[in-house]
Amino acid sequence: MRVRPTRAELAAAAGRTIADVIRPDLRVLFCGINPSLYSAATGHHFARPGNRFWPAVHRSGFTERQLSPGQQDELLTEGLGITNMVARATARADELSRAELIAGAERLTEQVRRYRPQWVAVVGVTAYRIGFGLPRATLGRQTETLGGVGLWVLPNPSGLNARFQLDDLAARFAELRSAVL
Repeated sequence: MRVRPTRAELAAAAGRTIADVIRPDLRVLFCGINPSLYSAATGHHFARPGNRFWPAVHRSGFTERQLSPGQQDELLTEGLGITNMVARATARADELSRAELIAGAERLTEQVRRYRPQWVAVVGVTAYRIGFGLPRATLGRQTETLGGVGLWVLPNPSGLNARFQLDDLAARFAELRSAVL
């Protein structure tokens, strides 16, 4: 049974970081905006209830079964990984400054050069636009590469992003999967 963090634990998680799920030569490195307080409190990416990352990854065909946040390391066996543009946890992504997102884009570029995934998928078009200085960027495959690696932008899977329902998210993730295979 999963134990939910208390309010005090969530408050204490502000500013914390969590470990990346990464290794060299991944098929796809998913890049979130930054950890939620819930993720920082649990130590697992996309852990907040209502986040649709895990169902979207499964429904798109990247995994044979739906993983839970506590099973995040199993992604590595599928050639998948997770990192964040900004490492520090916040209650909402809009608490991040422009400077943090720009520095996060530089950090992501360094990780890509070090680990050499085949593709990078940034989950959050607004953070991508700000971090990389591309105000007109759209979802999907980008014409730019990141350190010579293919680049894709996906919708933010947070439950706070009501514009995209789970089926829409899964379809966008499936487009990436088709390009990767």
